[in-house]
Amino acid sequence: MLIVVIPVIIMTFVFAWKFRAGNKKADYAPNFHHSNAIEAAVWFIPIVIILVLATITWRTTHELDPYKPVEVNGVEPITIQVVALDWKWLFIYPKQNIALVNFVEFPVNTPVSFRVTADAPMNAFQIPQLGGQIYAMAGMQTKLHLIAKESGDYFGRSVSYSGRGFSGMEFVARAVSKSDFDQWVEKVRQSKQTLSAQEYKELSMPSEDNPVAEYSSVQKDLFDNIIMKFMMPGHDDLTSQHNEHMMMKM
Repeated sequence: MLIVVIPVIIMTFVFAWKFRAGNKKADYAPNFHHSNAIEAAVWFIPIVIILVLATITWRTTHELDPYKPVEVNGVEPITIQVVALDWKWLFIYPKQNIALVNFVEFPVNTPVSFRVTADAPMNAFQIPQLGGQIYAMAGMQTKLHLIAKESGDYFGRSVSYSGRGFSGMEFVARAVSKSDFDQWVEKVRQSKQTLSAQEYKELSMPSEDNPVAEYSSVQKDLFDNIIMKFMMPGHDDLTSQHNEHMMMKM
């Protein structure tokens, strides 16, 4: 944009000096009304700028597409299911069969595939230091692919106002080594809490400033059933939904 700004600033002073009242050598052309050179400049330069900006925007938009998987040679991505609740975040690890509230951990330099939905009003999920936000919507699944290049704690939160407890919808996203991650998974599996259908029903009730909670196991297909209950109005029982969901698969 300085291609436009700098010449305009320079010309402002040049014109003011050249066409000052005391300069008798300046050309006086009261009937001037058109110049092909000026016309070409005022059209060509903006067109070039728009083309350059459009090219950059197009390329970066596709490079940073949240649905585009992050690929690292020889490294298998980890899948984490995210559910936006009133007013807390639920993270489910389907492969590890564990779940947490308001805390998520993953290996460093490992692609993370987030699958995001909501069992509450529309929300937005973001870990600002790692990437952009993605919306969490009831009855739908959105995707966000991220990777942490350095170990440490990253701040995550809701970035879409969703009611009274919105300000407390914060969590820590921790990136650790693969060995530390495996040890952490084993630690969570020692928790006495399990995320059954009844436990989830209680968890989904509105609450504010929730502490971190760990669940050593998760009801099968819980994430899919949360989505499916909005596809089948009146079917709020996740256990019966699971059975119907399995029948539909068959």
